[in-house]
Amino acid sequence: MLGYLDHAATTPLRPQAVEAMLPWLTDRFGNPSGGHRVAQAARKAIDDARDVVADCLGCQPREVVFTGGGTEGDNLAVFGAGGASPVCGATEHHAVLHAVERVGGRTVPVHADGRLRVEDIPGDATFVSVMLVNNEVGTINELPEVDAVLHTDAVQSVTWLDVAAASARADLVSVTGHKLGGPQGTGAIVVRNGIALEPLLVGGGQEQERRSGTHNVAGIVGFAAALRACTDQRDEMVERVGKLRDRLADGLLASIPGVTESGTRDTKVAGICSLLIEDVESEALLFLLDDAGICATAASSCASGALEPSHVLAAMGVPRELARGSLRLSLGWSSTDADVDLALDVIPRAVAQLR
Repeated sequence: MLGYLDHAATTPLRPQAVEAMLPWLTDRFGNPSGGHRVAQAARKAIDDARDVVADCLGCQPREVVFTGGGTEGDNLAVFGAGGASPVCGATEHHAVLHAVERVGGRTVPVHADGRLRVEDIPGDATFVSVMLVNNEVGTINELPEVDAVLHTDAVQSVTWLDVAAASARADLVSVTGHKLGGPQGTGAIVVRNGIALEPLLVGGGQEQERRSGTHNVAGIVGFAAALRACTDQRDEMVERVGKLRDRLADGLLASIPGVTESGTRDTKVAGICSLLIEDVESEALLFLLDDAGICATAASSCASGALEPSHVLAAMGVPRELARGSLRLSLGWSSTDADVDLALDVIPRAVAQLR
């Protein structure tokens, strides 16, 4: 049996996305930039998807720019609109953090709960990036009122929050498909009217010259279908998955000595259970869990899969020794009681074995 508890990394495709994509992976193959009927059918599919995304994210269709995912959207925001003095929180995803650092920007410390305070943002900032939901611990940020261009990485939030309301004051909003049941390699950035955005990619002039390149029609259609399903089913899923997460967290806290949660549940989304386990190395624990059929991760990993210290936990003031035993269990639309049951059986035994 497989217990998939890594939805914060990527989610299985929703059936709505698969159904929407199939025709565009087979007999419908037009380039939306063309003028003939096959091309125009693809163009209509893109336009229809744009309408869906705009409705779900609370913006105008012309404000939606399709991208290749959250990293591209974050990079496009920073490099395209960051100005002379960009600022971001110390717990941002590396797609924002490294981009801000590359252009000589600054990071703002967060408090022990992982959240940024508006009073800590420098008054001379030209661009401020604050993620709605932290990808490691699930902390929810309220977007600040600032006299600067405001960007939010909303990649982890769409499944759990009403992003249209939560990001209403943001000038730029990055989202991706594969965190909510859509295909990998898809996403969008909302660019509010009046925000100048220097493109990263030039050439064909697609997306109103804000993101050149032939459209991934199947991916965009699947992304929109998944986003629609996610938005329509959000309330039910938050309640259902929240109960699963609480049962998982409470069970592990009760059965494993020396375990604490990162942050507090009333400040986090329903799908993330972030734990700190004393006297255990995450890498060794994850090896045992994978061998037993549990797919999970530590708080952070690099592209090679080798563990590295979590910049998020460090910014929250978690001691390095304790952060070495971090474990992130994340649930999503396809999570079941069986996933939780397996985790509650396997994880305590694995920790005991390592100790």
